[in-house]
Amino acid sequence: MFRGRYEHTIDAKGRTSLPARYRDALAAQGDRRIIVTSALDPCLVAYTLAEWNAFEEKLAKLPQFDRAVQKLKRIYVSGAVECEVDDSGRILIPPTLREHAQLAKEVLWAGAGRYAELWDKNLWKLHVDTNDDERVGIAARLAELGL
Repeated sequence: MFRGRYEHTIDAKGRTSLPARYRDALAAQGDRRIIVTSALDPCLVAYTLAEWNAFEEKLAKLPQFDRAVQKLKRIYVSGAVECEVDDSGRILIPPTLREHAQLAKEVLWAGAGRYAELWDKNLWKLHVDTNDDERVGIAARLAELGL
């Protein structure tokens, strides 16, 4: 559903355009809402309402006293906000989420399949730059996973 990279800006009020392809995908589902939340990395994660509900259902089945599950709930679920796409194709990112992702003027939407990530453009560049050792480690892990 969410593919590609799209560069946009975010205004002083926290409004940013949702990429047109993402808006089209939402419209095809008959919805103008998207769930945006904080991520483990310094970015935001955006889900369709259906994908978010499926995620919460999976999360609810996990052991509630597992420390990793608790931490994930504290980061993902507590930060989740339902954002409506306005008539101009924009969503409003709340201040707490903007702060978490350190969003400045230039932002980048990065599609990740079932969800999209919203990054400060400069942080994105730092995050995706990897050295040779890191690439080797990533390749080995992906091979273990069957990719």
